[in-house]
Amino acid sequence: MNPSAFAFIITGVILNAAAQLLLKAGTNALGGAIHLTRDNWLATGLKVATQWPIVVGMLCYGVSLVVWILGLSRTDVTVAYPMLSLGYVIGAVGAWMFLGEVISPQRMLAIGVIMLGVVLLARS
Repeated sequence: MNPSAFAFIITGVILNAAAQLLLKAGTNALGGAIHLTRDNWLATGLKVATQWPIVVGMLCYGVSLVVWILGLSRTDVTVAYPMLSLGYVIGAVGAWMFLGEVISPQRMLAIGVIMLGVVLLARS
């Protein structure tokens, strides 16, 4: 993978992981689980749509899509798509750092396996 393709792919992955963290922060700000019913869907939708972390998270998704397309135009999908698994690593570390989530030893091992796979893939 050439440097520009890698830059676009990794930027897309980072933006996607940031979007996930922001969306979770937004739902946390709403008090946790969102329950939609026939009677509250509009009010709940407006409440969700006005949470700044959710709005910024959706913006990150949009930008990540554009960046991802630029990356895909520069490399094979068989290399680019598995790189998305780095999002699991970034998301887990971000959730631990910013949301106070716990990373168990089993999750750490799984993250290590993912990172090893990405390194092997990037070198192929």
